[in-house]
Amino acid sequence: MSDQLSEKRLLSALEKKGLISFAQARDFYGNRFELIKQFERRRVKQGGNDYNENRDKPFILIDAIVALNLKRKDDPSKTLDEDTIFQTLAESWGIPFAKIDPLKLDLNVVTTTIPISFAKNHLVLPVEVSQGKLTVATPNPFNLDVFEDITRACQMQVHAVVSPRSDIIKLIDEFFGFKRSIAAAEHQFSGPTVDLGNLERYIQLKSADELPSNDHHVVNAVNHLFLYAFDQKASDIHIEPKRDVSLVRMRIDGVLHTVYKLPKNVHSAIISRIKNLSGLDMAEKRRPQDGRIKTGKKDVEVEIRVSTVPVAFGEKVVMRVMDPDILFQDLERLGFSSLDMQKYNQIISHPHGLVLVCGPTGSGKSTTLYSTLRKISTTKVNVTTVEDPIEMVHEDFNQIAVRPKVGITFGSIMRNILRQDPDIIMIGELRDLETAGNAIQAALTGHLVMSTLHTNDAPSSIVRLMDLGVPAFLIQATLRGILSQRLVRKICNVCKVPIEIDAAKLRALGLETGKSGNLSLYHGKGCQKCRGTGYLGRTTIHEVLPYTDAIKAQTVPDADLAALAETARAEGMASLRASAVEKLMEGITTYQEVLRVTSKNDFG
Repeated sequence: MSDQLSEKRLLSALEKKGLISFAQARDFYGNRFELIKQFERRRVKQGGNDYNENRDKPFILIDAIVALNLKRKDDPSKTLDEDTIFQTLAESWGIPFAKIDPLKLDLNVVTTTIPISFAKNHLVLPVEVSQGKLTVATPNPFNLDVFEDITRACQMQVHAVVSPRSDIIKLIDEFFGFKRSIAAAEHQFSGPTVDLGNLERYIQLKSADELPSNDHHVVNAVNHLFLYAFDQKASDIHIEPKRDVSLVRMRIDGVLHTVYKLPKNVHSAIISRIKNLSGLDMAEKRRPQDGRIKTGKKDVEVEIRVSTVPVAFGEKVVMRVMDPDILFQDLERLGFSSLDMQKYNQIISHPHGLVLVCGPTGSGKSTTLYSTLRKISTTKVNVTTVEDPIEMVHEDFNQIAVRPKVGITFGSIMRNILRQDPDIIMIGELRDLETAGNAIQAALTGHLVMSTLHTNDAPSSIVRLMDLGVPAFLIQATLRGILSQRLVRKICNVCKVPIEIDAAKLRALGLETGKSGNLSLYHGKGCQKCRGTGYLGRTTIHEVLPYTDAIKAQTVPDADLAALAETARAEGMASLRASAVEKLMEGITTYQEVLRVTSKNDFG
């Protein structure tokens, strides 16, 4: 063990960095054996499992300090975590620190460069090969014999970077475990085959048995994909067959990232496993199918909505991860301004009428609807929903899934719902006149009806209802308000830095801030936490339109959309672009993101 990794050097580095006080460093050193014993007892009690042969005393002391959740001396709003400790050590050693982004790791580089036993024993993880050099991440960069062994085995110069120990352990488990499962499945289904799903191949010369969907290698691989998606907070998982490989991509903060390239001959097995879990017909490959999987993420149940479609090279699967932590939130956390929040609360407080939530696919409408229902749902009211499909099962709601094969459609089921003594009705989408007409009738008969429309902004929804065939006088009698929304990416708080930009430049781009001269805004430089994008997480921009008397007077068969928008603005409605600019001025997002998500045609 190098002296650089001694407990005294560790505590000295933390104290010099200003993360702990001199008194804390002295106390930790004097009580280090008791701290370590307490941590080990707690770890065993919690059923912890780790690589004990690598738990050198400095590393155990780091774990023990992290477990205390200490407030940092330099910034009491933050706790002293493992990342900060290893970053501090790396600085004191003069060795680069790397917070590894799993999405940027090459599966083959990680798993084929060194054996798993060697990686586990010495806590080394190959992360990149560039210009004949191999970059290896490790919490212990002073084990020179290990790097000499890797150099001899790989015939490459080895460059070490420091990474948190727990990250190395987790990635070794995930990547080597997934690689083993895929390799075993590939071997089991090896040999020349012809893919029936590939439209480029017209003649099936010889059939081959598919890999069983319950094979434990495939089971492990699919489980890994789910756990990986949960860990990365992905909203969607795409499994796409190509000519020679199968791509696994995940949508994170609204952007798709390629995660894995799988051997093509395990694609069918992976799809069959997912079909089996979601209750789909594994033999049916020519027709699209929809299903759902309920699984667990720590102590929370997660719904995964599954959709399969035949494409040129086989079956493609897209899985939407319906996380209750995201779908059910406090309305105050959804990005409303104080004025818009006040307006929306007034709209949903009506005992009856029609409330619309509008926006394109992926704009967060489901989150807003579910969060609204949870807020207004009590034991004194009956909440009934009609959805296609049910996105998240919630026991406080009576949820009905659309099933056209047995006659349950958005339009037809409404007659049955009204016999169920509902107080609040949520309809997944007003997609035709029958559905819209029944929703209007329900609103007329004393029910609060909530639904969605795919329109670009709030005023357009009034015209859209009339386009569907709803008479203007019925809209006037029932509509209470409209909420239109989009999602914008938030600036990463880790790499957030101020920038100066001239208000005239923003005005030329179509962003009116109401100010002049240089403006102090923010952007993200890009870091490991945000995968170099400068953005981490998303928030909502809103356009709230209460259905006032002035708007009602303009709801006529030949309504002028521009006039409706002008009246809405005069009544105090902030447009989507104005809402986004407000987020810009608050330092939540960037002007580039505002321009990407909104347009000049957003009436403001």
